[in-house]
Amino acid sequence: MSNTNQNDLRENQAIPTVDGEDYLLEVKNLVKYFPIKGGFFGRTVGQVKAVDGVSFHIKRGTTMGLVGESGCGKSTIGRTILRLHDKTSGQVLFNGQDIFSLSSSELRKLRPKLQIIFQDPYSSLSPRLPVGEIIGEAVREHNIVPAAEFDDYITDIMKQCGLQEFHKDRYPHEFSGGQRQRICIARALALKPEFILCDEPVSALDVSIQAQIINLLRELQKNFGLTYLFISHDLSVVEHISDTVGVMYLGKMVEIAPKSAIYDHPLHPYSKALISAVPVPDPKTARANKRVQLTGEIPSPLHAPSGCPFHTRCPYAKPVCSESMPEFKELSKGHFVACHLAEEIND
Repeated sequence: MSNTNQNDLRENQAIPTVDGEDYLLEVKNLVKYFPIKGGFFGRTVGQVKAVDGVSFHIKRGTTMGLVGESGCGKSTIGRTILRLHDKTSGQVLFNGQDIFSLSSSELRKLRPKLQIIFQDPYSSLSPRLPVGEIIGEAVREHNIVPAAEFDDYITDIMKQCGLQEFHKDRYPHEFSGGQRQRICIARALALKPEFILCDEPVSALDVSIQAQIINLLRELQKNFGLTYLFISHDLSVVEHISDTVGVMYLGKMVEIAPKSAIYDHPLHPYSKALISAVPVPDPKTARANKRVQLTGEIPSPLHAPSGCPFHTRCPYAKPVCSESMPEFKELSKGHFVACHLAEEIND
């Protein structure tokens, strides 16, 4: 594995590449700042550091969960990966190809391979189109199947997602929330994608419906070899669907590890606090007795603190935490953490 470059603070977020691993998506030192305009001439007076030097890899056919408090940059990362936002700097490699180096025509050809499922299944569907047209509009535009096979193809996709053929002529307002999210999934699946960004796809649904949608996503992944980036603030849902989990705080990645390592033995103090807040049915389990209380508020991404972004709320913080950015290093196989004190507090 290549070593982390300590000369560049953003390079401290880089994860070494493992030779021979089949990564569908590689994000390298991704930065996305939103300018703040002010004054009579509308000049840039500041930058909101929504994503500040984030790196991770997703293996083909697996799911990476991305968690963190609201405003930490999860959704911004996802939308920047899909080029719905322009990057400030960094790289996004899909099948080894830099997405931001593509021309408009090249990106258009790639679009079907990169799809998104939005958080709100109602506002993301056009109220003026019937379901069959919603699912099939992009299929027709990108010539996914011959015209003679179009109707049968849409019907098959709908059935794969738990919808019936007679639903084609109905409109989104005639469906329940869970059914509308199935329509959104079918719309993404119809383009034969390789990668799907799931941006909090079950947060607006009832708990029982959440389980149905999560099981549907897992079944589709198994049947079609899909790769997911699953963004959520619900750690119970992420635990159920993910293979690896990344934890974000204030625009930075603070920990990445296989699911079992994150939930059974988190290393970063912020990860410990998040995991301890997950309700546990059995009060006798070890996790149930490790509640970690955080004090203070999340700093503004406009005026992020120096050094480790979490040091203002960390119960273990020392002077070094406010002086320098911690190196993103591997403490055990596949378990990366950005914390000066990780080894000390986890002995």
